[in-house]
Order: sequence, then structure tokens, then C-alpha cells
Amino acid sequence: MQPVEVPFRVGADAIVLDLEVNGRKVSAMFDTGFSGTLAIQEGVNIGAASGTQRLRDFVGSFEAKTVPIKTLRLGGRDLAAPDMSAVQKPMGHMTASYNTHTDGILGFEPFRDHVLEINFARKVLVIHPSSHDVSARTPDGDRTFLTRLLPIGHDSLEMSAVTPSGKRMTLALDTGNAFFAVTHRDVLERTELWDPKAEPRFLKQAYVASGLVDNFLKRMPPMTVFGVPIGSSVWSIIALPSSTAESDGTVGFGFLKHFNTTIDFGRRRVWFERVSDKVENDAPAEVGLIARRAPRETRFTVVRIVKGGPAEQVGVREGDQLLGVDGQDLVNLADKDVEQLLEGAAGTEVRLALSRHGAPIRVAAVRQSLVNP
Repeated sequence: MQPVEVPFRVGADAIVLDLEVNGRKVSAMFDTGFSGTLAIQEGVNIGAASGTQRLRDFVGSFEAKTVPIKTLRLGGRDLAAPDMSAVQKPMGHMTASYNTHTDGILGFEPFRDHVLEINFARKVLVIHPSSHDVSARTPDGDRTFLTRLLPIGHDSLEMSAVTPSGKRMTLALDTGNAFFAVTHRDVLERTELWDPKAEPRFLKQAYVASGLVDNFLKRMPPMTVFGVPIGSSVWSIIALPSSTAESDGTVGFGFLKHFNTTIDFGRRRVWFERVSDKVENDAPAEVGLIARRAPRETRFTVVRIVKGGPAEQVGVREGDQLLGVDGQDLVNLADKDVEQLLEGAAGTEVRLALSRHGAPIRVAAVRQSLVNP
């Protein structure tokens, strides 16, 4: 069998590709952290639902309807297998989240019997035959690394991260996670990276499959992630404990975009080829507000104010309508576009036009780094 190449586009911190499911052309975000085949927006017709499936995310589980998959074509090859199914769930926010048309999430299941290369340098997935033996390669420990998958997590790609003190975290390789990495507060306490008596500053909210969860950002020390030495990085920390005892979180797009990654699931090996000079990240300074536009609404509403952030300091309140940022009207913008307008360099000023109960409000806030040390 010859390798098959599938071009992808990089959305907002995500891999998005085109495929055909049961004869219907769809676009999906590729998520190695989703062990199933496909999650599809409820309004996209790929067939009638015939069952249900229970899914699990970072903090909980939920039940979704399922549709049998008869054909799943990528790059001209049908990867469908017996008993494959797609789960239906509300995902109307995805196109706005990724700044490119997205109907659902493509999971890792179709690639288990192949060797999958995620080539960021060329923006293609390469589906190699199972005979493509990654374990025979020799890494140089500088730009190339060969890591063994842990003998746990049958439904996920679990590997280790090692802190400066030698403490270990078990983390999944997760292209569907936009952050550099995500873990939980109790994991930080266990690995001595967080004082149990300390309360985090700048609490926010993040979307997971089962809903919104409180999270905060923390600057992590240099460590080894999946066998790769990395510099300082900013991780998203979920305030709630993990939904599973096996995994401590995931390593996401913010890390993986620095590599061409080849997953040899059958031999339990992952090959990382570094394509960036440095593997580290930082969080942009921000205003400390989250604004969302509800379906069929034309205006953005402030749904969350980060306590202690610049927006709170200048009097912005939850429920205010956000009309403009630095003189730019927001009517035709997506949620992600507005987030990017609010971000910038620390110490820079951003002018906000708001409305409260119909009364106009104009304030200027100074962007600040909202990261816990």
C-alpha cells in the first residue's frame, strides 16, 4: 500500500481537513485526543441516528446519539471499518472558534491500523502503511526524538512529562487541545509545582466537551515533555480534578506545531522531528474579559470578567455589550477575532466601546499578562 497524503489547513490553533462521510463532504478538526471516529454537528445530515455512546472529556462524561459510518474517505482512500460510528452533538461554535468552516471533529480511530504522520512543515497528513516501521529510526536527541507510548490509555496516546525535580505526569498527545498543554490543579500539587494553600489568580473559563470549566494559566519551568527538553511554557490549568485516574491531562497544538510527528500506534512509538528553533511559548497580554455573541444576535455580550484583570479595574461588568475595540466595529467578526483584538503586548492600551442598559460607555484598559508564576 502506498502512502496517502491529505492536505490540511491550520485554523485558529487547530488542524482542519476535508473528508467525505457516507457520501457527504464535510470539514473536521483533527483531534488525536478523541479516541472515536467522528463527532458531527447535529444539523449535518450523514444519515439517521441508530444508537448512543457515552463520551468522556477532562472533567466528566455525557451521552450522545450515534450514526453508523459506511464510508469515510480521506485522500481518496476509504478508512471506514465495521462498527464505526459518528456521534452527533451541538457544535455550531466550531467554525467561529477555528476561523475556518468546521462541521465536526475527526478522531484517531480511523488511523489505528496505519502509521500516521502529521507534517506541519508541509501541512499534510501522511497515512503510511503499517509496514512503515518508526521504531527502526535512530533519534539524534537534538532535532529528532523517539518516544514510547505508555502501556495505559487504550483509547489515547499517553506519554510522560518530567518536572525538574523528577516528578512525572502522564499526558495524552492531543491535537484538539489548542493550548501548549492542559493539566489539573491537583496534579500540580502532587508534582510540587503548586502550593496547595495558594489560590490561583485570574480565573477564566474554558470550553470542554461537557461544558465550561474554570481554568487559569500558569508559567511552567523548563522540563522534558514526551522525551523532548523544552524551555519555559504557559499551560492551562483546570481547577477541577481529572475525570480519569490514568491521565493527568494533555499536550496540545501549542506544543505539537513545533514538530512533524509520526504516530506508530501498532509498535507503540511516536517520532518527533523538530521544525522550530525553540519549543516554548508565552501567553499574550490581555484585557481580562470574555465576550460571546449568542446565535441570531448581532452584538457581543461580556460573559466573564477576570477578577483582578484590567477590564475589572476600569469598571467593565458582566452583561455589558461590547460594541467596538480600538475603533473597530465587531458586527462581522467571530469570537476568535474579538479575542485577538483584545490581546497584545503588555502595557499597551486598548479602547473599549460598550453599552450598559442602552447607555454608551467608553473606557481604556491597559493590557496585562494574566499568568500565574
